Amino acid sequence: MNFDFTDDQREIKRTARDLLAARSSFERVRAAVESGHYDDGLWRELSELGWPGIAIGGEHGGQGLGAVGLAIVLEELGYAVAAAPLLSTALAALAIEHAGSDGQRARWLPGLASGELTGALGAPDLVPDGDTADVIVLLVDGDARVVERAEADIEPFATIDPTRGFARVSGDGEPLPGDVAGVVDRSAAAVAAELVGVSQRALDMTVAYVKQREQFGVPVGSFQAVGHRCAEMLLHTEAARSAAYYAAWVADAAPGRVAEAAALAKAAASDAAREVTASAIQAHGGIGFTWEADVHWVFKRAHVDAVMLGTPGFHRMRLARLVAAQTTPLAA
Repeated sequence: MNFDFTDDQREIKRTARDLLAARSSFERVRAAVESGHYDDGLWRELSELGWPGIAIGGEHGGQGLGAVGLAIVLEELGYAVAAAPLLSTALAALAIEHAGSDGQRARWLPGLASGELTGALGAPDLVPDGDTADVIVLLVDGDARVVERAEADIEPFATIDPTRGFARVSGDGEPLPGDVAGVVDRSAAAVAAELVGVSQRALDMTVAYVKQREQFGVPVGSFQAVGHRCAEMLLHTEAARSAAYYAAWVADAAPGRVAEAAALAKAAASDAAREVTASAIQAHGGIGFTWEADVHWVFKRAHVDAVMLGTPGFHRMRLARLVAAQTTPLAA
């Protein structure tokens, strides 16, 4: 069995890496943060490529490339720490496609898939991009409802991650009648993919830094303790990547197992990203958390993503309960 990407998926990954390297450098991320709004030009380019609707079916204006296609793009989005509403819009579209009525799909999906509309999804007290989204999918007590911006009570607030807007949102809206639990699982798996990209960027930045930073006349990367720390960062990143892409594959190929796969992926990727980015800060020394440095961007994105749609502890407990429910008790 071939577990590698297809040629088309490799091309998507290459295109995403090259585009975001050119259009979403840390210099541009910093400019977006300091201006207080996203780069509209970047969003237009992402929309022209069809990425907001990459996982949405062609009948709704999307590309129909499934959860794996979305995970590939979101990994690169995390790698760039891009200041764009792609994750939020893709998750809102995902929720409406998988749990919405025919009328809700017809009303919202074409605009979300094209990027003409932006979306958001989250619990009322933490909605990424809820401050700017045209349509918001609120997750409340196991249910979900679609709330239009004009009908929502929106309270923007700041988090440690200034590269993405957040808000508390309330509103009645229109219930999604379908499989809300499946939507939450697919969304958690998608966030895990972004966390993999964040971890990889932190690792790459750290390896580059310790190769050129010298102490006592030699690169600090030659010190055994630093080398061991980088090896641990690689281990965490690769474990998270395996779990995240397994969850994406399950969402496409074996949706009946997506609950366990998503819980595993979100817990593993959240823990990995927090560990890897904290190690990156430490390896950079005193400059690591200064505003002028860049490594703090990955640290901040990792720590907020880690609590979105459930903390690592929440997902470990959920995974344990799912596995226990499938276990046959031993005979007395």
